[in-house]
Amino acid sequence: MKLLGKLFISCAMVFMTMGAVADEWLRSIPDFELIDHLGATHTLEQYADKDFVVFYVNGVGCPIARIALPNYREVRDEYASQNIDFIMFNANIQDDLGRIAKEAAEFGIDFPILKDDGQVLAKALGVERTAEVFIVNPNSREVLYRGPINDQLGYETQRNNASQHYLKDALDTVLAGGTVNMNNIPDSKGCLIAFFDT
Repeated sequence: MKLLGKLFISCAMVFMTMGAVADEWLRSIPDFELIDHLGATHTLEQYADKDFVVFYVNGVGCPIARIALPNYREVRDEYASQNIDFIMFNANIQDDLGRIAKEAAEFGIDFPILKDDGQVLAKALGVERTAEVFIVNPNSREVLYRGPINDQLGYETQRNNASQHYLKDALDTVLAGGTVNMNNIPDSKGCLIAFFDT
């Protein structure tokens, strides 16, 4: 009986730890005031009329971030009738607005790309790599999903078609009032973000 009790307590502690990790993984987004590559200023408050905002982590020259762009655009277009905004941000030290604007023009990027000066968003959200996406409730500041767009891209691998559509599934879940099960979401593949020393 004592063994059973210890087993129950151990299991409970594991689930509590998993919950704590999930809470740490899905952090809240801070308020911000950032300029995009076209010179427009963005704040979290200006998205208050949206149900959700999706953020994509960009990095100039990152091949995975570039290759994933059509997938991100496809999701945006599919959810165009919903009250959702899709934007990008770049937190790399080496990427200034000029470099970001040049790549946006070269690759036809038609999303606002916010320059995360001071890496406020990246640090608050726990970002480590490019090509990761976040679904945010702009009013509660809750992060409801973080992870890859789909399973098409990996390191040195690329499928012709995705078999798992993580971002679309997450959007469908939150639009229906549900909670995304983050235990089923793999880590995003992307280029490492260069951070300032803290």
